Amino acid sequence: MDIVRLAINNARLTISALLFLLVAGWVAYQSTPKEAEPDVPIPMMYVSLIYQGISPEDSERLLLRPMESKLKSLKGLKEMRSAAFQGGGYVLVEFQPQTDLATALQDTRSKVQDAKADLPQAAEEPTVNEVNVSEFPVLVVTLSGDVPERVLTAAARELRDRIEEVPGVLEGSLQG
Repeated sequence: MDIVRLAINNARLTISALLFLLVAGWVAYQSTPKEAEPDVPIPMMYVSLIYQGISPEDSERLLLRPMESKLKSLKGLKEMRSAAFQGGGYVLVEFQPQTDLATALQDTRSKVQDAKADLPQAAEEPTVNEVNVSEFPVLVVTLSGDVPERVLTAAARELRDRIEEVPGVLEGSLQG
């Protein structure tokens, strides 16, 4: 209760302190840079593995497991995700935020080079690409149903055109 009594007894000091804090807060807010869509660098690498004709099960066993075993020893590794599909697979490697992108890219390429010896001879050369999260779509819409493909395609085109009309939308695209 002493602080309340002090504030009441010194009303001018309390009001002056309040005004000072409001002005200082307003000045700090105005001087802080603001951006609608800031480019936040997240150190991520995408390793693509292609082997024509391989099944998803074999892709996981012959491509992804050997690659993951080498990549898991990367310095600063935060998370690693992979997916196998018909004809190949990919590994998405995410590093801690303070990790240097150039070093992470170089280390990832080195580990991929080491893992090549464990991959099948017929597999294509693995590729390593830096992932720029700001280039990814903000919205993904999936259409499916028990209708002919041409009906889905027509509906998808119409939806894409309507989405592209929204202010601020750069591009809409169809896949699949």
